[in-house]
Amino acid sequence: MIVALAALFHDIGHVVHRHRHVYYSVPLAADILDRILPDFYHTEAAVRVKAEILHAIICHHTEEQPLTTEAGVVRIADGLDMERGRSRVPYELGGRGINTVSSQAIEAVRLVEGVDVPVLVEIEMVNAAGVYQVDSLLKAKVEDSTLEDRIRIEAVNTREGDGQIVERIDL
Repeated sequence: MIVALAALFHDIGHVVHRHRHVYYSVPLAADILDRILPDFYHTEAAVRVKAEILHAIICHHTEEQPLTTEAGVVRIADGLDMERGRSRVPYELGGRGINTVSSQAIEAVRLVEGVDVPVLVEIEMVNAAGVYQVDSLLKAKVEDSTLEDRIRIEAVNTREGDGQIVERIDL
């Protein structure tokens, strides 16, 4: 419940502003949680669940350190949202900033069972611009997630269209 509701509400602050949206997401989510959690939990449990959801929201995109596994999961899940479809509209409207261009390079993100760690994140990119998404955004979220020892990231640079591996990057 904590991960699901934190994932659902973590970006709700975008209705106010993109910049520092997380600080708008917390009070907006808190109001909604006050209305829905009593339908599922008694007061003491509802307060505890709400606190953990709000903690996961604040930790998804800030310098705040996740203190729970759930907050770490939400932080990493936010970083995994990087496939090219995410930036399609800004790119088509002429956006050529590093976020837009690098996310256009990400063809696919897959989570599979790892060999030496529980989770392997496989990222397929069609050109080297995707390294920005992987290294600057996802890797930073994994490093401070409390789950960094359980995840390995592998990015594969392929040629657009033919799938031939040009370069493999282990992070």
